[in-house]
Parts: sequence; structure tokens; C-alpha cells
Amino acid sequence: MATKINKNSKTKINYPPNELLHPNFGKPNYELIILWILNNNESCLWANLEEKIKRSTLSLYLRKLRENKYIKKKDKQYKISPEGEDRFYELSQDKKKKMNFPPDALLNRRNYDHWILWMVYNNNYCKWRDFLEEPLRINQSSLSKNMNNLIESKLIKKENKKYRITTKGWEKYTKILKQYDLDKQSILVKESKRIKEITKKTIKFFKKYEIKNDEIRFRFLNLVLKLPVAGLEHMDDEDDYNKIMLFLSINHPNQYPEYISLKSFAKKYDIEQIILDFHILHIVDKNKYPVKFFKLELDDGKTYYFQVNEKLERMLNVIVEDHVTKFTYLKNLYVETSEGAPLLTMEGIVEAILEEIVDSLFDKGLIEVLRSFLPDYITYLAYKIEKERKLIGTFDKLEGLIWREIQDYHFADIAAHSGGNEFSYDFNPKKGLEQSLEGVNKAIEQGPRNIDLYYFKSKVLVYFDQHSEVLTLLNRMLIDFPDHEKDLKMKKASILKRMRDLEGGFEIVDELTANYPEDNDLLNYKALWYQYLDKEEEALTIIKDLIRQEPENGIYQDSHGEILMAFKKYEVAIEKFQNAIELNPDSWYSYQTYIKLGICYRALEDYDLALEHLIKGRDLIDQSPSDLDTKQMWHSYAEPFIEECKVLMEDF
Repeated sequence: MATKINKNSKTKINYPPNELLHPNFGKPNYELIILWILNNNESCLWANLEEKIKRSTLSLYLRKLRENKYIKKKDKQYKISPEGEDRFYELSQDKKKKMNFPPDALLNRRNYDHWILWMVYNNNYCKWRDFLEEPLRINQSSLSKNMNNLIESKLIKKENKKYRITTKGWEKYTKILKQYDLDKQSILVKESKRIKEITKKTIKFFKKYEIKNDEIRFRFLNLVLKLPVAGLEHMDDEDDYNKIMLFLSINHPNQYPEYISLKSFAKKYDIEQIILDFHILHIVDKNKYPVKFFKLELDDGKTYYFQVNEKLERMLNVIVEDHVTKFTYLKNLYVETSEGAPLLTMEGIVEAILEEIVDSLFDKGLIEVLRSFLPDYITYLAYKIEKERKLIGTFDKLEGLIWREIQDYHFADIAAHSGGNEFSYDFNPKKGLEQSLEGVNKAIEQGPRNIDLYYFKSKVLVYFDQHSEVLTLLNRMLIDFPDHEKDLKMKKASILKRMRDLEGGFEIVDELTANYPEDNDLLNYKALWYQYLDKEEEALTIIKDLIRQEPENGIYQDSHGEILMAFKKYEVAIEKFQNAIELNPDSWYSYQTYIKLGICYRALEDYDLALEHLIKGRDLIDQSPSDLDTKQMWHSYAEPFIEECKVLMEDF
């Protein structure tokens, strides 16, 4: 790179190397030369550029570059634009600029789709030959198969024989990166790059639709980062996605009394209302995504939305919890003394909370809707706290294995089996036990041979700790649905375990393995059950035999690690957990494996690795197909370990 001092301004000007200015073959690429100079200097005068390019040629190319918005001119100074930077890097690639290739952590695993995404993310674009040459050397058939899958999934796009990453691909790449043992700085750099790219696109969107309110802008960006376009089902249009996020950002309690209806928004921002209605329903009401919303529905038809864990909800959470705690303490105090108890009611708690939050957190115009909202919110917090309190031994995945097929079962599915009768709604714990059972019992009356309805009823009963009723229901199901014996009896064993009757549960498992000796999944359950009974040798004998039979089965490796972990053999457990991840990095339980890895490292006082794996596991929770309650439970389990490791690392 040549450097020359401008005699007029005394500024050093960087110029391209001679091979770019005077190539051995062909003509100089003046577009690339000009962009190179502007990219490698703060700004340039005409005279600076004329040092290397003839006047007539310079005039022609500067005009073209300005028309394409690749450069800007102000006060006789030429500067490169963001679009120009992209164009410069694109042209640089054509000059066989050195390609970036995946690190060994990725190349050691033959996940070709991960390699391809890494390449198109870390290079401006790639051509077919880039994947065939060293160090990748992907064979033609594998490359064709993986490339077609990525294009069909809209993770990459092909334009003029060049492969580029899409926005959806960016999100997928970020998730993939967390599966590999890359150093923290690398992950941070990639995440910063993702945020920078999203921010750049967001600015364009704000300019296009003249969004100037900083509060709305902040909420919008926060939402986009938490709920990426790749996370929304049936969402292909990025502009529509941005508009949906904007609708939620505008209709926030802090904006009251300002409001825009679905119909008016659809018309103003040119989006089909059916698309807007569909996604708002699934994001807010169906709770199908990791970002949970509360809504305030006013009598005049206006609805305002706010997120769990955003500033407003966190402040409300603290105030509500404080008042509920105060209520509980006072109630117990007056019960234990001879003093007459004051009138402590739900209505009293709500009024006390309203007195504190109206005008400070919420506009006084929302007082009536808040009065209706708060009892449900208090119930939500009560269930959340209770579930966290009962989080005992959650690092064993047996419960997940036994109950997994009904975790995601909702009453929406019931509608398909109940002749169109209106008994379909999502399980909402805030409705309480009686109201939840009322709906499913009516559905069972309409479809008494639909086993899924009974499974869902069992889920409701389990949630509310009605263990005896669950056992009664399962016994009835065994009579009515004998073909489902294995599944139903394992669920009985699971309930007995919850009731601390480990021996009773083991008797069921032992009987099943005797009746179905070829069922390896039942043997896996038996190995884990021996662990609960503190029978190490028996547990390890079974799980090792299973692994000999099926060495590529990741879930058996995970069970092996879990058993070793239970008996405090952390070093060997780590090896087994790593095997499980290696064999099946995208399994439904992988987030649990990472968290268990973190716990093992914590026990070995390797706080750095403990924190790394705990965070990785926590970040994978919301990508799993587990139900929302299970996800919240694992979040509440991982967070204390994460915070503890941070404190311990500071101490050391």
C-alpha cells in the first residue's frame, strides 16, 4: 500500500498496491480503485484521486458511483457510503481476496450445512467452487443436497451464481455458533456483528416509515433482537415482520392514550390485516414463542401490550410481590395473636397495588383495566414462584422422556378430534384447576375414545399436583386403552416418583422391562430408576450394555453422564455429556445436557467452563420444543448457577 502526503492539506493519503493500479492482465478496475482509496482514507479531494486516475476516467466513474449511492460528496470532499463499503468488499472478493474459512471446532464435525452457513456469513458471498476446494473439500453430492436444503429453508439465497446469507440465515448461524467450543471473544464478535447488521436494517425501516419516537424505537429494536424473524412461523416477508414488531412497540401502556387499531395500522403501513391478526394472536395469546406478553384490554376496544422482563413488567413484579408478601405476613401475624385480623382480601391487595403504580408506572386512565388485570397477574406470579420452589432434581430428564409427547399438546389439537365442538383453548394455569378441568371434561364427553384428551387432562392434574387423581385417571385409561400399556404405566411410575414412592415406581418399571425385554428405552428408564434408588452398580451395568448395543444413541450417553453425575463422578460424566452433544447436537434435551455439564464443571471448581456451558444451555432453552412451563423451570434452574459462577469468578 502506497502512502503520499497531500501538499495542500498535509494529510497522508493511502493508495492501493501496484497490482491493483497496474494489473498484469486486463484493464484496471477503476470502480474498485476509487472505492479502495475512499475506504482506506477518511475523505479525499478530487486532486487526491487524480493522482492515480486520468481526469476523464475519474469524472466518468465518480458520476456512476454517486448515482449508485456508493460515494458521497460534501464540501469538495468525497467519502464512501455504507452501500459503497458493501460494494467495495464485493469487488475485493472478485479479486480473489483471501477467503475466511471455518475454525477447526467446526471442521472437526462434518456438519456441511454449518460449514456453508459459516462461509456465507463470514464472507460477503461464496461461489460453488469455494466449497469444493481446500480446506472444505465437500463432495459434489453432499454439497448439492445441503445447499438445496439451505435455499429451500431460506437460510441462503443464490444470485448470479453467488451464494449469500439471508436474515433468517443470520439468526440460524448465531444459534449454531453456540453449539461449538469457540472462545468467548469469537462468539461476542459474531453477536456484535449480528446486532450491528440488525441495527443498520432497523434504521432504514425507521426512515422509510418516519418512526421518530425514541421509546418506540427502543422497544422495537429490543423485540427484534429477542424475537428474530426466523423465529416466526409462516413469516417470509421481512418488511411484514418489522411492521408486526412495530405494532407491538406502538401499542404499549407507556403510549396511552395514543393507540392504533389493527385495521388502521394495516391500512397505514400497507400490511394485510389477516397476516397482522395471525401473528399477533400467536405471539401474544397463543404463547408460541419465547417472548411472553401481557395485554391490557380496555372496554373501548383498545389493547396495550407489554413484555415479561421488560422494565415496566420488572417494576410491576417487584411491587406486586412486595404487597403479596406483606399480605401473607400480616395474615399469619393476626392468626397467631389475639388481635382482631384486619380485612385482608384480594380486593384490598389490588387497591393497595393500584395506589402505588397508577401515575408512577401506568397512566391513571388505565386504572380500571389494571383493576381487572392484577388478580390474574398475581395468580401468574404465584404459580411461577411455586414452580420455582418445587424445582427439585430437575437435572434428571426422565420426566421429560415420559411426558414429552403431551408437553406441547394443546386444546387447539382437541378441536381436530372433537367434531368441531368449541372446546379448544390453550392450557392456561391462571384459569385454575376447576375451570381447566371443566373444559377438558366437556371435550371428553364429546370424544370419549380420544386418548389425547385424557393425556391432556393428566397434564392439567399434574400441573396442579393432583397426584392421586392422576393415578385414578391412568388406571381408567389402562382399562379403556390397553394398547397403550407401556406408556401409561411409565406415567404411573412417574407420578409415584413425584409422590416419593420410588420403590412403587420401580416395581412398575421392573415389570415392564420383564414383559418387553427388547425395548431399550424401558431399560434406559430402569437404569435411571436404579440411580434414584442409589444403586450405582446396577444403573451403570444397564446403561453401559445399552451403549454397547447402540453406541450412536446420544440419549443413552446423556443418561450415562447423568448417572455418573449423581454419584459425583464429575470428570467421567463430563466425557459422557460431551459424547451426547457430539452425537446429537440438536436434540430436544441438549439444553439440559449443557446445563448438567455446567454443574459438573462447577463441582470441579472450573468456574470459567461452568459459566460457559450454563450460559450455552440457558440460551438453547427457548429453541427447544419443550412447553413454556418447562422452559421457565429450566431458566429458573440455570440462572442461580450462572450468578453463583459469576460471583465465584470475581472472587478468584
